Amino acid sequence: MIEFVLDSRSKVNTYMQLVQQVKQALRVGLLAPGDQLPKVRDVAQSLAINPNTVLKAYRELEIEGLVGGRPGVGTFVQRTLAGASLPNQAELRDDLVAWLRRAQAAGLTAEDVVALVETTLRATLTDDTPQKEPARAVRED
Repeated sequence: MIEFVLDSRSKVNTYMQLVQQVKQALRVGLLAPGDQLPKVRDVAQSLAINPNTVLKAYRELEIEGLVGGRPGVGTFVQRTLAGASLPNQAELRDDLVAWLRRAQAAGLTAEDVVALVETTLRATLTDDTPQKEPARAVRED
């Protein structure tokens, strides 16, 4: 079962942090169809947040078709976001853990690592994305 963690320094709304964590768990195979999400009351108590915040997150996931609520029973995963690359993720995760340990040994903080990964990811995706030609004005005479 997923355990939610909130980043109080994040500018992302609390409910969206919960949504993002569920989506990440679905992508990496930590949650699968049929799995139950934690009860709203339990999440609210463990994170010291309003139960309506948790309900809003679960509602968002339900609107996206990722989960479904069963009255009196709970909220269950209906579909996954894990792609065909899921079997390869274990080895890649091991490589990433080793890299993160090297980064930590080199003195990088968690914020440094996030900044490095995000800037590298943007640069890499930009390099792989075909450049669009600027739109040209059409003259009618």
